[in-house]
Amino acid sequence: MPLLLQQIDETNRRDHWYLDEGDDCHYLYEYTAGKGWQGGDTNQLIHNLQKKRNDGGYHYKAPAVARCARDLSAVLNAEWLAKATIVPIPPSKVKTDPAYDDRMVQVCRGIRASAPPDVRELIEQIASTDTFKGGNRKAPAELKQNYRIAENHLQNLRGIVGIFDDVLTTGSHFKAIKEMILERAPQTRVIGLFVARRAIPTPFGEVSIDELLK
Repeated sequence: MPLLLQQIDETNRRDHWYLDEGDDCHYLYEYTAGKGWQGGDTNQLIHNLQKKRNDGGYHYKAPAVARCARDLSAVLNAEWLAKATIVPIPPSKVKTDPAYDDRMVQVCRGIRASAPPDVRELIEQIASTDTFKGGNRKAPAELKQNYRIAENHLQNLRGIVGIFDDVLTTGSHFKAIKEMILERAPQTRVIGLFVARRAIPTPFGEVSIDELLK
C-alpha cells in the first residue's frame, strides 16, 4: 500500500482541540495515546525519535530520524517543495541548553528532492521549558510569549510555509507559530506537516445498533 499524507478533517479534528476548519494539517501516521512505545509501529517510531542523549536505546534515534526523512521524501513531490518553505517547530530547549534536541531540523534537512528543500529555523524559543507531556499543555497565546521570529530567516519566504513537527497533539504549537508567521507574512499559505497525529481511543468498543437496543 503506497504511503500517503492524510488530512485532518471533521472526522478527527476533535482530537486536536486548538484546530479549526481553517487549519490545513496533514500527517503520515497515527500515534495511539496512552499506549506508550508498545502501542504499535508508529508509537515505537515516535518513542525512538524523541529519545534523549542519556536514554537507553539512544542508538535507535538516528534510524528513526532517517526513516521520518525518507517517508516525507516519498510523499512530498518536487513541485510542492519548490514552492514551499519548511519551518520546524522548535524544541522545548534552547540551543545553548545541553538537552537541546534538533531532531525536527535533522528530519527536514534529510528530505531528498531534486533540489534541496528550503528549511528555515524561522521560530526560536526564548527560554528552555519543560517538555509538554500529558496535561501540561499551554495555549497558543502562552506559547507565543516564549517564541520569537529569527529575522534573518524571514526574507523571501516562499508562497507556502509548512510548519513541521513529529506529533500533532492539541495543535497549540502549530497555531502559535501559524499566527506569528501570518502576522509578519500575511500573503503566505501556512499548513501543518506531521509525522503522526495523536489519536485518542474511544473508551467504548465498537457497539452495534442491535446491541444498544437490547
